[in-house]
Amino acid sequence: MFIALRNLRGQRGFTLVEILFVVVVIGILAAIVIPRLTTTAKTAKIAACDANVASMNNALERYYFHEGSYPTLLVIGADADYFPDGLPACPYADAYVLDADNRVTAHDHSGE
Repeated sequence: MFIALRNLRGQRGFTLVEILFVVVVIGILAAIVIPRLTTTAKTAKIAACDANVASMNNALERYYFHEGSYPTLLVIGADADYFPDGLPACPYADAYVLDADNRVTAHDHSGE
């Protein structure tokens, strides 16, 4: 038993200052990275919503070109030629609405 303790005395561990330094560095990195990740996720959701609006407006125009009249969102969403998987959903769970010009109106997600 005395031999085992003697071998441990020769090994050097980490000091409290070294451990605190590592914890501070990890804290600084987390303070930089976490806000960037949340901002990136918000930007991606807004871009996805904008892409959905553009896709639905393109489909509405194609439908008008082929049929001569504008459909409702339910009609075009049920047509597998335009949206095989159904209408795209807003990442913020807002409903897409047609305006008086038969266009899907864009959402304002800047405050979310």
